[in-house]
Amino acid sequence: MTHTLSLTVNGRSHEIEADPAMPLLLVLRNQLGLTGAKLGCGLEQCGACAVLVDGEVALSCNAAAADFQGRDIVTVEGLARDGVLNAVQRAFVEAGAAQCGYCVPGMVIAATALFEGNPRPTDDEINDALATQLCRCGTQARILTALRALRDG
Repeated sequence: MTHTLSLTVNGRSHEIEADPAMPLLLVLRNQLGLTGAKLGCGLEQCGACAVLVDGEVALSCNAAAADFQGRDIVTVEGLARDGVLNAVQRAFVEAGAAQCGYCVPGMVIAATALFEGNPRPTDDEINDALATQLCRCGTQARILTALRALRDG
């Protein structure tokens, strides 16, 4: 049974007809056309589905969309402002920190949450922030290089 869900995504309000139990990831991708967050493992273990919710990392593959009403959801598409990438996105580009790119949106989301709360994280804090993010292509070293360069300015 569908209901009207009110979601704020990337600063815009949306009224969506969906089953309240539908995962947020499916609403973002299929109803709003925001395809940055990906379905990876489907078990909230790889981080490909990561978004920011009220400034904190949230995994969207299993979480019911209805649970996010009244909260501020930001996808990787919402990080850039007026066509300008945020600092983490720029650092990833500058370091060539992507191969297939499948995990990159989740990594960027997790790193953005970290750097917004702590602009000079230690290596351990960077590793902790990315602990739930899984890069299957082996670009983890370049991702860490990008984040260290951002930190070290």
